[in-house]
Amino acid sequence: MQFRSTQSQTPLVSFKDVVLRCLPPDEGLYVPAQMTDMRQFFLHMDAKTTYPEVVATMAPALIQGELNPLSANRVVESAFSFEPELTRLDDKISLLSLYNGPTGVFKDFGIAFLAAVMEELLKNSGPAMVLSASRGSVGTSLAHAFRGRKGIHSVVLYPSGPIHGLDSASFVTNGGNMIPIQITGTFDDCQRLIVEAIEDRPFAERYGITSANAINLGRLLPQCFYYFYAFVKIKDSLRGDLVFSVPCGNFGNLIAGLYAWEFGMPVKGYIAAMNANDAFGDYIRGKRFVPRPVVPTNSPSLDVGLPSNYKRLAAFYEESPAVMRNMVYPASIGDERTFATIGRVWKKYGVLLDPHGAVAFAAAEDLTASQEFSGHVHTVVLATGHPAKRAALVSQAIGRDIEIPPRLAQLQRQVDPIAIIKPELEALEGAIASCF
Repeated sequence: MQFRSTQSQTPLVSFKDVVLRCLPPDEGLYVPAQMTDMRQFFLHMDAKTTYPEVVATMAPALIQGELNPLSANRVVESAFSFEPELTRLDDKISLLSLYNGPTGVFKDFGIAFLAAVMEELLKNSGPAMVLSASRGSVGTSLAHAFRGRKGIHSVVLYPSGPIHGLDSASFVTNGGNMIPIQITGTFDDCQRLIVEAIEDRPFAERYGITSANAINLGRLLPQCFYYFYAFVKIKDSLRGDLVFSVPCGNFGNLIAGLYAWEFGMPVKGYIAAMNANDAFGDYIRGKRFVPRPVVPTNSPSLDVGLPSNYKRLAAFYEESPAVMRNMVYPASIGDERTFATIGRVWKKYGVLLDPHGAVAFAAAEDLTASQEFSGHVHTVVLATGHPAKRAALVSQAIGRDIEIPPRLAQLQRQVDPIAIIKPELEALEGAIASCF
């Protein structure tokens, strides 16, 4: 598979170029230049298939010429000691839990694959530096996935506020490969600095800079594997159409689902489940996209006004607007409904949801009961965060304290960054250079 920018059809680049360069030079985002039909693989898998087996089988077919079955197995063995869990709640709805990784968030899957595949691709190349922004769980996921990776340094930019969940033993000052830097600004400042650093070609080339945020297709593309996994687990018992309900903030998870559909997975559509911010609701309904001020909610990962995957989603609509109108169904769920859904799902099914999963669950209930989804439909709701990540809210919603797993309790420890700098490119470059 080759890749192109959302801004042009040429030039085409390899997966390795996408992973290690991250952004094309024309201010676009990388997307697949052509789609690979994967039906010959997942249609012949059964419910006994494990997640590592799905990835090891399908990755070489997607990344032809750059991963072979042997190297794909090395990547999978290095990346995944965990897998998703699909729970069928009743005839109409299932839950795909994506929080079984080391830091309790769905990002663990894409970041773990990216870290392992980078190490594989860099065996005969120079070193690389992964520059990413975090306002919480991303930093801990990066720290775990990239720790000890040969030839790779991980720089994480944090906005103002406390930093949790890092192990100072992994910092470069202690012989590790992680460089946490705090910006005296916002999360948007952190994201802006990453783009500026990548576009500063002399600096980027000197350190081999790329990113592990969703702008890197090398992190986003492997998220399609858990859609295939869910389909493989449920296909033999499926009666009627399949729908996925996806919590949407930066829309990377939705884009990955759309890629899975383009790779041949039979699915009726996707519910773009948003909170009160409703970043893309009007756009999906056919109106012009206008960024909005962010409103804080109890599902903070969905509090996004200008999603970083806007250009990728726009590419889908530009290529086939009529198809997309019948593939993506927007929904907006407020805080009160989110809170009530956590309690109701616990009471009815004995299942805990975090607020992001609750947004997707409530949206699934609304849309699958509407005339748009007439007939028999089974919806798989993506649960993207461990309930213990929002323990206080979840406990209040269900009326009892919930248990926090030891692996997640350890991530609550506060740590100090290596440097605190102004939100300026020169300051960032100076902080990185001082570590070497």
